[in-house]
Amino acid sequence: MNVLLLDDEPLEVDQLEYLIHSHYPMWQVIKATNASEAMEKSKWMVKQGNSLHLGLIDIKLPGKTGLEVAAELKSLFHEMDIIIISAFQDFHYARSSIQLGVLDYLVKPVLEEELFKILKRYVNQHPEFEAKSHMIQKVLQIVHDHYKEKLNLSEIASELHINTSYLSRRFREDIGLSFSDYLLKYRIEVAKTLLHKNRDWSMQRIAEEAGFNSQNYFSSAFKKLTGLSPKEYQNQL
Repeated sequence: MNVLLLDDEPLEVDQLEYLIHSHYPMWQVIKATNASEAMEKSKWMVKQGNSLHLGLIDIKLPGKTGLEVAAELKSLFHEMDIIIISAFQDFHYARSSIQLGVLDYLVKPVLEEELFKILKRYVNQHPEFEAKSHMIQKVLQIVHDHYKEKLNLSEIASELHINTSYLSRRFREDIGLSFSDYLLKYRIEVAKTLLHKNRDWSMQRIAEEAGFNSQNYFSSAFKKLTGLSPKEYQNQL
């Protein structure tokens, strides 16, 4: 789980890092105090084959607004969620945040209780980010980075030098899903993002980009998990 903290006040960044690590010590925090630094570190992560999963971004930054940076970040990391932080309540910013698909909106000074209320909702939607062991975190990172490829737990276990049965049991204990169920769920979430952002793409292309080798299987799996066909879901957006 990789989190970007972006605020032009270093003390604010350090405070957020402290609060996050007090509850989620396994999370990797990437800190930046301006838009250029944030994008430089983000592009470096792309080159390393890593992802950013969550960003806490101050809306008022020198040069660019937090919303502009958030839009650039989401073009790099389609599945990334954003929490916007502002020193003032402003309907225009809130509305723009919603249009961008921002997860939530916090007002400074950030209260610990409000921050963790939002983070708790986030991990309820993404239970994988509460994984307690480095071993399971490694498995999740492999899924997030290689979901388009053919993945199976036995090969991952061999790569990590771990017994397959043991890894399977630990994965279910930590995540609450089997490896195959989690992989399917993650691919469906990727497909949702693609359906939202690429309305001109064919369903075949959506399926392939989300890691499905069959459009028919993609459609049936999507409907089973969401209750809607991919096209019905897209039309509702």
